[in-house]
Amino acid sequence: MSHTTTRRTSTPADTDHTTQRKSPPMCRHQPPCPSADSADRESARLVAHHPEQGWSLLCNGVLLFEDTGELLPDGRIIAPHRPLDTKRVTTAA
Repeated sequence: MSHTTTRRTSTPADTDHTTQRKSPPMCRHQPPCPSADSADRESARLVAHHPEQGWSLLCNGVLLFEDTGELLPDGRIIAPHRPLDTKRVTTAA
């Protein structure tokens, strides 16, 4: 009795690590909240709010941080973008 062993070799397609995970949309509101790719993404409804940890999860999958930075569902990072209102800036005496 002989045993035949078949060895599968990997191809570049097998080792492609750039595949992004697709998840179903979280928002079921009517009208739907802005998508994570739209300019007004921050106006989506809150799903979870943790001010003690400094972050909130919006229904479009965006993680919004208290410093106004964002983490989008596809892994992109949006740098903090606080408005610089010089009328409210105070200096220590």
